[in-house]
Amino acid sequence: MTTPTDDELAETILRLTTERSDRTTSPMDIARAIGGDHPDGWGPLMQPIRRVAVRLMKDGKLVITRKGRPVDPDDFRGVYRLRLPGDDPADQG
Repeated sequence: MTTPTDDELAETILRLTTERSDRTTSPMDIARAIGGDHPDGWGPLMQPIRRVAVRLMKDGKLVITRKGRPVDPDDFRGVYRLRLPGDDPADQG
């Protein structure tokens, strides 16, 4: 498997998040869609997906949440989820 580019990762993140617009998406689901079900395929994609998700959030195209609330893209830890930006006032800050 060749390593996907950041643009390919961004396209997949946005496509899968759009398909699940009524709920959040797990970064692991995105990694598995690209790398397959075996951990050797999807595991190495987790950090690149996080990096691209942070960029997309800074560009206003994605919201990273933790425990249901938007995070500071420069300072968050642990389990997180992804969703499209909405009219939620919490998305603004």
